[in-house]
Amino acid sequence: MGAAYSKCFDPIGARYGIPTYPWRYAPNGLATRRQLRERGLRPGGQPVVAQVMLRHRGRRSGAKVAYLYRIDRALPVRPMTSRKWGALALAMLARRTCPKCRFTYDYCRPTSLGMCVSCAYPDPSANGSDLGGQS
Repeated sequence: MGAAYSKCFDPIGARYGIPTYPWRYAPNGLATRRQLRERGLRPGGQPVVAQVMLRHRGRRSGAKVAYLYRIDRALPVRPMTSRKWGALALAMLARRTCPKCRFTYDYCRPTSLGMCVSCAYPDPSANGSDLGGQS
């Protein structure tokens, strides 16, 4: 392992409090939340067992960290109920509806504007204020 890997390698947890491994060097039997989800599992309330770390110069902390959970203690993902599907549909409807003009679009409106693009940047020639050069 190189120097960057040696700073992230702490299998007994003396430096960071929990066992720490370099990126892609975690032992078998451990997985991140995303890896558990790909297998149809969830952590199920178990504590974090270890972490993987990647040195990253662009971050303020200097590293990216992902927590690891034991696969044998993971539980299956809970199935979506009809009420959960309904709540998800209402949330997506709210994301697609402009609060100003109340029009529902086929896409999610930009969160940076807080409303649809046509309400945020109204066309001045569309409301009749432009007389076409006649006085």
